[in-house]
Parts: sequence; C-alpha cells; structure tokens
Amino acid sequence: MDPVERHITTARAAGLNAELGDARRLAAPDASYDVVLLFGPLYHLLERGERDQALTEAKRVLKPGGLLAAAGVNRYASLFEHTSYQHLHTERMLHSISTILERHFHDGQKAFTKMYFHRGEQLLQEVAEAGFERTAVFGIEGPTWAMLKAVEQHTKEPLDIESGLFQSAPTAARLAEPYPELLAASSHLLTVGHRP
Repeated sequence: MDPVERHITTARAAGLNAELGDARRLAAPDASYDVVLLFGPLYHLLERGERDQALTEAKRVLKPGGLLAAAGVNRYASLFEHTSYQHLHTERMLHSISTILERHFHDGQKAFTKMYFHRGEQLLQEVAEAGFERTAVFGIEGPTWAMLKAVEQHTKEPLDIESGLFQSAPTAARLAEPYPELLAASSHLLTVGHRP
C-alpha cells in the first residue's frame, strides 16, 4: 500500500499486488495480518498525532501476537551523509542540516521531501506507547555507513564488496547492536514490536 499513484503503477507493472491507500486509515479488517511493515509512514508524517494514527491502524489490523516492523530515519543521518558528500561546511548545507537537527524535520520546501527524523529511543517510545509489546530498535546500516559513503565519494568508485572496509561494515553493525548509544550513528532505524 502506498499513497502515491505512480508507485502503485510501478509496483503493479512489476507483478506486485499493490493498492493506493493511507497508513492512517487502512481498509483492512481488524486482526487480518500476521505482519505489518511501516516503511515510510513514520518518517513522512511530520506530526506525532499522524504517526500515532498509523501505529494505531497497524495494531488494529494485526492479529494478536502479530509482528510490527517500523522504519525511521535517524535524526543525525543528514549530518553524516552531507559530511561524506564534502559540502556540510557550505553555508547552504550548514543552515539546512542545523535546522533539521534543531527542528527534527525537513519541511519539504527545498531540495528534499518532507521528512521526520527520529532518535532511536524516541522511535521505540512511539511504538511502545501505541501499545506494542516486546519492542526493540536496531540500527540498519551500523556506525560505519558514512565512512563507506565518504570513501566512494572521494574516490568516485564504488567499493569492492570483497574489500576489507566493505566486509568490516556489517561486522561493525553487529558489534554495535547491543549498545543503544550507537544507534545515533546509523542512518535508518528499525523498530519491532508485537500486538498483545
């Protein structure tokens, strides 16, 4: 399900079952799914109340014991990403990223879509407050993703997947997983929880 008609058309052309819809108002009946994936709503809905609606709907359509997996974009992702692009120090980018860090969202007025940026503990709290149990949050890329991006930007070459640097990245992600303070270094976050 996606709110953008073009995305639905593309998905259907690829042979996928896709329908136009809104995560805040799902058409599915209560307790109809074993798993619900929220990959988009929690970072494209700027207002907490709207994110709460999406989580409430996800919980409603889940069967008891069903799994929620909800993605978020890390509050600090832009800081690391634009450093790797080697232009964070420019006045335009410095202002833009400072605003994101202060306000926790990008309003979509310039160069990028509307986006809400979570801290790991905040994303976990939103999911728990929606009534999900056995919740956990994980950093998707791990703490070295910006280093890999910076190397590729600097060399203008994709990293060889056999290189030690590339191979070390997932190892770093696994090592960082038990340490919540290292969530801040990952670009994307994944929170999981279960419907009671």
